[in-house]
Amino acid sequence: EVQLVESGGGLVQTGGSLRLSCAASGFTFDDYAIGWFRQAPGKARDEVSCINSNDGSIFYADSVKGRFTISTDNAKNMVYLEMNNLKPEDTGVYYCAADDPSLCDRDYWGIAFGSYGQGTQVTVSS
Repeated sequence: EVQLVESGGGLVQTGGSLRLSCAASGFTFDDYAIGWFRQAPGKARDEVSCINSNDGSIFYADSVKGRFTISTDNAKNMVYLEMNNLKPEDTGVYYCAADDPSLCDRDYWGIAFGSYGQGTQVTVSS
């Protein structure tokens, strides 16, 4: 059973930084794509970033390019999202997600993943 547990959310001022962590278990980490999605109040859940564990390719939403960095520690089955220069529009619940590596691809950007964690709240005050 795929299990994903996020942590590291919180309240931060505009321009601040946070580092989200995701502990993954129940599957072979190297055979999956891992992504971060976020859902702002009243809006749909959108993809923020993903990493294809097969070939190492990484994608970001245009709104976070240059500010967010996704990384993994395969030995620990951990995924991280380093978020810098945070803006109020980054506010939302952030979810770690896992699915087939093919979904972390430019042609499949934004398609929902099959497994999600419970989410962690990120609030950026202006």
